[in-house]
Amino acid sequence: MSSQDLAATAVESIAGWINALYRDLGILSGEVGRMLEAALGDRTRITTRDLDGLGERSTSFLASHPDVVGAGVIFSVACIQDAGGVLEWWVRDGGNRIDKLGFDLAPEGNSFYDYEQLPWFYVAARTGRPTIAGPYVDYLGFNEYIMTCTVPCYVRGQFIGVAGCDLRVRDLEQVFIPMIRSVPGDAALVNGNEDRVILGNSGRFLVGERIKSAPEGFRLVPLPVPHLNLGLLRA
Repeated sequence: MSSQDLAATAVESIAGWINALYRDLGILSGEVGRMLEAALGDRTRITTRDLDGLGERSTSFLASHPDVVGAGVIFSVACIQDAGGVLEWWVRDGGNRIDKLGFDLAPEGNSFYDYEQLPWFYVAARTGRPTIAGPYVDYLGFNEYIMTCTVPCYVRGQFIGVAGCDLRVRDLEQVFIPMIRSVPGDAALVNGNEDRVILGNSGRFLVGERIKSAPEGFRLVPLPVPHLNLGLLRA
């Protein structure tokens, strides 16, 4: 195969994996929307009592996606009647146990987590499209490079939050490096929204490195993944 054919195969394989993940996030979002619509009845705002069952859906998503380390639903403050923000987020520990992760949601708190100002939330709220953020160091959870993937959630046409998941870069390397090792020369998966390297097949491109434009002798091949602006940078 030519180098162009090998790169095309890598692009197709990576895109297929990512598209499948977002398809399943979309399914999770739809399930949450239908569950809350049934719970609301004639009410217009969600209460924390309406959220029973979200833990089961989040843990089920984690169980069926072994490369995912965190998953759940994060709600818009405006749609919750009796709380100043809600994160139903579940994480996989070092073993096989899955636990709910706690956050400081009090604005006066020392570790206040103002999640509505983060791109994986506000971009989904503003555009109604899937989002991807990172790689960034997750100081509130895993203390290592992660990617956060989200899709918007709606109830009766109203945005109520996002369904999403966290992926550790070191776990993504296990998935994607075999796919791009066949590409001749240095290559890297890049998040074009943030101009950052997600991972590479050599030491030429480092995780988190900013790549505002393709270096001389390289080209960026877009991945066929809607709205996420991902690409494979290759020689």
